Amino acid sequence: MSQRAGRWWPWLVAVGGLAVLCVSNGLVISGITAFDEALLGEFGWARGELKLRDLITLLLTGLFAPFGGAIVDRFGVRPLLVVGSLLLAAGCLGYAQATALWQVYAIHAGFALALVCCGVNVAVIMVARWFDVRRGLAIGIVVTGTSVGGMLLTPLLTALIAAHGWREAFHLAAALALLLWPIAAWLARPPAAFAARATAVVDGRWHAALRTRAFWTLAAIAALGFYAMLGVIASLRLHLIDLGATPAQASAGFAWLMAMALCGKFAFGALADRWRDERVLVLNLAVMLTGCLLLAASSPDWTTPAATLLGLGWGGLFTLVQLRAVDRFGLTHAGKLMGVITLIDASAGGLGAWLTNRLHAGAAGGYQCAYQLIATLVACALLVAILSARAARFAAPAGQSSRETR
Repeated sequence: MSQRAGRWWPWLVAVGGLAVLCVSNGLVISGITAFDEALLGEFGWARGELKLRDLITLLLTGLFAPFGGAIVDRFGVRPLLVVGSLLLAAGCLGYAQATALWQVYAIHAGFALALVCCGVNVAVIMVARWFDVRRGLAIGIVVTGTSVGGMLLTPLLTALIAAHGWREAFHLAAALALLLWPIAAWLARPPAAFAARATAVVDGRWHAALRTRAFWTLAAIAALGFYAMLGVIASLRLHLIDLGATPAQASAGFAWLMAMALCGKFAFGALADRWRDERVLVLNLAVMLTGCLLLAASSPDWTTPAATLLGLGWGGLFTLVQLRAVDRFGLTHAGKLMGVITLIDASAGGLGAWLTNRLHAGAAGGYQCAYQLIATLVACALLVAILSARAARFAAPAGQSSRETR
């Protein structure tokens, strides 16, 4: 690769990572919500029964993630991207033929494997290996793919369902999954010098990181934040419909949440390159908490401000969890370490997606109780982040930030 190409190639890889998450998370986490009212209307399932699929997906994603991380560390991301693409396509085709709830659950078990193969951990590791500086911005670009997927695919799939029916829309979604193949073939390779410049702080002993306070603090914040936001993502469209919105308007509101998350990922990723990321983490959790409190008011007047603040704060949290894992513990064993964090946060996120809808109290109570619980958990995450920032400040030598001492 020429020197000139070497300057822009890492950023092209970052865009490729964005595209991976746009397809994978965009379909499985966000886009799937476009089918909710069609499935509930045709089969008569309760919301809690349907949303148990999300708990299955995220719980199994967490359970499989450490094993997927070990495969990434050993063989790289390319074979996993190909397998993940096939699993996504097969799951969408299976959905188009589904007639029973157990079939939906089985499909989402397959989606869990797909997210392990072509989800956040794989995309972040694919890109982080190309960056020594400006890594925060690069990872911010990558994880915007989850927001871009929700922002684009949810309205698109809503329109396809209205025009062609939900089963045909799943056939078209299957075709999207195959877009990962050219990315795997062209971009999914590490830099030639990666082995020589790996920066594992734990010096090859990845299990040592599991005994540090920093690791478990990060895992706790991720778990609380992921419970909150996956609960919102899994319920927001139905909540807006409960408040009187049409399906198209509800999809537009969901797309706005994803657009704000996209902005938050860029903004907080760039800020983390300039400030101590403990301070950035406290800021975005405070923003996220404000959005949760507004959403818990269950007033149509507050839904747009709530979605704006929730999206911005969630975007920052999503970026910083990935960035802090890579920065603090290095890349040599990033797959396994991020896999353990995913085991924790995905399990919590799946619980949030299911329990938020299980706590739905019908037209009168709606999601207010569930959203109050979400606000409480984000407040706990903010408290943990503040205490962690104070501990880091007191532990750092005079004249150095905690980021400089990592």
